[in-house]
Amino acid sequence: MNDLLNIENKILVIRSQQVMLDRDLAELYGVETKVLNQAVKRNIERFPERFMFQLTKTEQNNAEDCLRSQFVTLENLKSQIVTSRKRGKYSKYLPYVFTEQGVAMLASVLKSPTAVQISIKIMDAFVAMRRFLLNNAKIFTEIDSIKEHLLASDLHQKESDERIDTLFTLMDKYKIKDKQDIFFQGQIFDAYSTFQRLIQKAKKEIILIDNYIDLTVLDRLTQKNVGVNVTIYTRPDTPIKQLDIDKFNTQYPTLTIKHTSTMHDRFLILDNTDIYHIGASIKDLGKKCFGFTQLEDAAIIINAIMQNL
Repeated sequence: MNDLLNIENKILVIRSQQVMLDRDLAELYGVETKVLNQAVKRNIERFPERFMFQLTKTEQNNAEDCLRSQFVTLENLKSQIVTSRKRGKYSKYLPYVFTEQGVAMLASVLKSPTAVQISIKIMDAFVAMRRFLLNNAKIFTEIDSIKEHLLASDLHQKESDERIDTLFTLMDKYKIKDKQDIFFQGQIFDAYSTFQRLIQKAKKEIILIDNYIDLTVLDRLTQKNVGVNVTIYTRPDTPIKQLDIDKFNTQYPTLTIKHTSTMHDRFLILDNTDIYHIGASIKDLGKKCFGFTQLEDAAIIINAIMQNL
């Protein structure tokens, strides 16, 4: 039985025919491949193409490296074992392959009792392989269906990924997160990160209108770009002292603080072109739920605010 299994594992499907390589047959017959092929050539009239044909280079590579077309057990079928052979182990000539009829003819050409017995075993293996394929045709069909389904799923996943990438690209293009957002209580770092990203958009000037600044606000403003001037409008009784301003300007010039009592809401103006309405004092970002929005018609609003400071 083991001999039969070993033979079946040497059967390939090439050009829609079950065949065996000349070197595998030579090994089973106990002769050199060269001897087997010489015997065939001496009797070439007995081996039409339906009995024997020579492989192309591509077919040879497939025979060496690809998955054996069929395996004897369903367990082997499920595991999809690849039984590849190392190239270079055999001669460099393009091998011949023999069909079942060719194997039967080999027995008469080699002319030995052993050859006859081996040929019978090989033909039994061909028959067993055909029976295996027939009995498990439904399984093969289901495997093909699964492969097609997986391929379709991969394509669907690829399309979904591409749509998501497109969405993210559009979000980056139009900077949706930079136009408006909302933060809930406890999202302190997220709010801090967003404020930092906003102030780093400024290239020349930052104007902050906030009645409740403290040293933490100045600390956050240290993340501005070099050379950007900062002006803060806040109430007269601000805890920020001139000493704090001087120390800030020693490292991060230039900060100016002006006093006003006319504003209630918080605004952030960048380069006199973008203005944001912020729902919480900068020092309290993330402590409670708040949101921010970039206002449209920025030039008109900025002009109106500056006139009322």
